[in-house]
Amino acid sequence: MPTTPRRARRDTPPPRTGHTEAEVLRGFLDYLRHSIAAKVEGAPEPAVRTAGVPSGTNLLGLLNHLDGVERATFLGERVTDWQSTFHATPADSVAEVVARYRETVERANDVLDGCADLGAPLPRPRPDIPAPSVRWALTHLIEETGRHAGHADILRELIDGATGR
Repeated sequence: MPTTPRRARRDTPPPRTGHTEAEVLRGFLDYLRHSIAAKVEGAPEPAVRTAGVPSGTNLLGLLNHLDGVERATFLGERVTDWQSTFHATPADSVAEVVARYRETVERANDVLDGCADLGAPLPRPRPDIPAPSVRWALTHLIEETGRHAGHADILRELIDGATGR
């Protein structure tokens, strides 16, 4: 089997966080959030929104989807069509989707800053929407963001060979 030269990876190791459960969970979530935003940032058009696999998954759509997951989980926003979140609109630039995601993360972190008890339900702007515990929400977002960050790693490498976190 022929071999191709390997590029040096620019990996950033997992964070050294504080010692509390909340510091560890938030540290790893922020690490993954930064990783996927950096993976999408600077990706070239139109490849950033072109499906890299038969399922239709594309790099920009992954970040757009995670924006929706953050909004639904931490901000209590209702999403009625999850499939549509996997595609950015044609008018959305890479910079706009990345900026929107980072702004959502900042808003989500503001909510989390007010949550001292990981076992308590997340605050909701509308009390009629059931809220998960802060612990569950953090764990879910670590899983969701980590899974899609892995997809993004592969898609970005297919686009332009960029690897690493």
